[in-house]
Amino acid sequence: MKFTIFSYRTQIKLLISLLPILFLISVTSSDPEPSAVPDGMVLIPAGEFQMGSNDADADAIEKPVHTVYVDAFYMDVHEVTNAEFKAFVDANPDWQKEAVDAENHHVATYIPSWEEDSALRGKANQPVTGVNWHAAMAYAKWAGKRLPTEAEWERAARGGLKGKKYPWGDEPNVDMANYGQRFGSPKPAGTYPANAYGLYDMSGNVWEWVLDAYEPDFYANSPKRNPIAGGSLKEIIDNFTTVENRRVIRGGAYDTDWDPNTEPIYVRVYSRSSYDALHSDYTFGFRCVKSLKP
Repeated sequence: MKFTIFSYRTQIKLLISLLPILFLISVTSSDPEPSAVPDGMVLIPAGEFQMGSNDADADAIEKPVHTVYVDAFYMDVHEVTNAEFKAFVDANPDWQKEAVDAENHHVATYIPSWEEDSALRGKANQPVTGVNWHAAMAYAKWAGKRLPTEAEWERAARGGLKGKKYPWGDEPNVDMANYGQRFGSPKPAGTYPANAYGLYDMSGNVWEWVLDAYEPDFYANSPKRNPIAGGSLKEIIDNFTTVENRRVIRGGAYDTDWDPNTEPIYVRVYSRSSYDALHSDYTFGFRCVKSLKP
């Protein structure tokens, strides 16, 4: 039997030629395959982005711009709809309007009772509104998901664009989002163009609850990697029913930025606001995310 012994130089050349294959194997093994993406969601890639704004007209709570890294995650392509939320309350009577009354969850504006199908006629595909943070958290848990962190939400809203005010660029555009009190109600999911990540209505339509507690100065001392205010993911999710403090809402709504003579503020990707966790409003909704790792 004859053995061939490669020279050192030949071995180096062989190793170099195999590098692209080794790289492909490593990427394929670590990145989720398209077939693994849950229905109705898209993959938001891991990476750094510049969070917040240093614009002269940005609010103090939106400053300073700071570098944030977030792990990859899946996000709902649209806000949770009336039909989707109705399936949740049908399966969980404790979250129906009549049951929540006794808990004083600002029930005057809490979700419609949906006792009759007519309440959803023509509105099944509109985002659900009148949802407080507790109800959004409960739905997300029921669906096997969670609310996004504020950093995840902003990374997703930016759609990979750097330093822009809106999901589509720097200029206001009423053809890109539902804001300005032009219609008086939310529009069905998918009415306006998606951003570069394939997400609809990251600006306008309804405000979206996120996981974080509201801390006005959080940006000044935010951790760089996967920041979240108010505790760890596990702590917040495990104890959400006891939370009463202010939580962050993002994205603006159909009735914000109503003055046509001023530049839209609340639908900017870096705009922040907050309300008590028990507060519900006709303009409050949400969407969910899912971590790649358990």
